[in-house]
Amino acid sequence: MQKMQELLGRVSMDELSAFVAVVEAHSFTDAAAVVGRDATIVSRRITQLEERLGVCLLSRTTRRVALTEVGALYYRRVRSLLDELDSAGHEASSFAASPQGLLRVSAPVTFGRRWISPLLPAFILRHPKIRVDARFADRHVDVVSEGFDVAIRVGILNDSTLIARRIAPFHNMLYAAPSYIEARGIPAEPAELEAHACLSFTNYVGWPDWALHKDGQRKTIRPSGPLQTDSSEALLLAGIAGLGIILTPDWLAGPAVRAGELVQLLPDWKGSQEGGIYAVMPPGRLIPTKTRIFVDEITQAIQAGWSPSAA
Repeated sequence: MQKMQELLGRVSMDELSAFVAVVEAHSFTDAAAVVGRDATIVSRRITQLEERLGVCLLSRTTRRVALTEVGALYYRRVRSLLDELDSAGHEASSFAASPQGLLRVSAPVTFGRRWISPLLPAFILRHPKIRVDARFADRHVDVVSEGFDVAIRVGILNDSTLIARRIAPFHNMLYAAPSYIEARGIPAEPAELEAHACLSFTNYVGWPDWALHKDGQRKTIRPSGPLQTDSSEALLLAGIAGLGIILTPDWLAGPAVRAGELVQLLPDWKGSQEGGIYAVMPPGRLIPTKTRIFVDEITQAIQAGWSPSAA
């Protein structure tokens, strides 16, 4: 057994294929037609195989080709090996064609709760052979070393070695609740924000200032108001409650705008922190079907509900 395993480990697939073809065709000429090579090439491969193994596998005469005793033993093992490889290939192709298996997903906490979590139940129901392991964390996961199939990134990408697909762009915009607007009015330009209650997100780039831009113009103000927080969800809820004006991503405020809970202010002015929503995947030529389908479906769903004016 060990000797045969050693023999199998020292040969090429071309040699094995040629050997099996000759045995099953009982002829070098017929075997050449099977493997798509000239008969002399097939004969050379058999000779190389026998020389490498140090045994005679085939007994050749002018009229017939027959297996030697060791050749018969070797053929049974090789035939079994090739059958296993063929079966493995079919299984792999079937697995790749049908979405199934464990799908490990990473997403930032707030974005994940707002946009990814609501999509998971329907996705799993549509694809019952896929098991989803969804992790929500505000850290830059290492997709490869931590074994994630896909990670959702919000902002600017730095991982040049990963496969990346842009799901949607985003902008930081100004919003306020109708109740706040009724009580305090609408600012006509950025400078007027200094007279308003402005709620601050302390993780915003450039905090404590707001840097706004429009068509090459740039305005910087120092917001002042009753709340500053490192939670974008707490900021959103305070804005909806009418406590003041917020500067927040359109992906976060969009649903509240569509529900009439927030109104966009100074729409031509955007926050300096912009970027995109990306799905990043491990490098490789082929993306597994389960991953591709997941990215396709969340992209379609997110884009359909992205803009504040979307139905």
